[in-house]
Amino acid sequence: MALPEQLLLSDLLRRQVRCEQGLERGPGLMVWMHPPVHRVLGWASRPSLFGSRRLVWRLDQLRGLLDLEALVKGEPAESDQETLEQLPTLLEAALLDRDQEPIGTLADVAFEPATGRIRHYLVSRSDPRLPGSSRWRLSPERIVDQQPGRVLTALSGLDDLPLARASVRQEFLRRSRRWRDQVQQAGEHYQSRLEGWLEEPPWDAPDPDRDPAGWSQERAEAPGAEPWDREDWPEQRERSRQGRGRDEEDPWV
Repeated sequence: MALPEQLLLSDLLRRQVRCEQGLERGPGLMVWMHPPVHRVLGWASRPSLFGSRRLVWRLDQLRGLLDLEALVKGEPAESDQETLEQLPTLLEAALLDRDQEPIGTLADVAFEPATGRIRHYLVSRSDPRLPGSSRWRLSPERIVDQQPGRVLTALSGLDDLPLARASVRQEFLRRSRRWRDQVQQAGEHYQSRLEGWLEEPPWDAPDPDRDPAGWSQERAEAPGAEPWDREDWPEQRERSRQGRGRDEEDPWV
């Protein structure tokens, strides 16, 4: 039930507010924030489906989070919808690039429940209400200027921001791009190996450094002749000398 170190505003607003008396005070409706310093001050809940009565809670009244409930302590401040709509906010503001062209919409906020400091905004390219859309993280330091309904940056596009959550389409494109790069790298590797194998000398090519002197030339001149059949082969010269000696001693010749 302890508060997390970081919390998404959408996770807070989707919970029912329950006070210390155990009474339900309605679901979260909208955020109460101070845009110049990028800080969340609190949020408002709607105690009834009918009427314009709203309950405003300070962030330090938040005591714990359950799966479907936000536990608060103390009494809220009462207001109405028309008054709350006049509070400044950056949510649903258009995000502009360095050419002042819209590239997305601020759809959510990640903040610290203990201090209210906004760590980053979540940017959506399409309608933030569409489920499963991609989200990019925009840190407050990258905001150049802010005006009602507009946030100016020096970005060239959403690709300059880190991706916080990818949609099914975005994840498919990212995986396809990674698979294509892997196939290309594998093809280049096998191509380099094939080129290296083709540049090697044939298996039957003689090695001049290991070929005895004169053998390649003799074999080229007399195909089929073996070196031991040549007259200059040491054993062949010995056999020839012994044969000539026996012929000279034979009286019948």
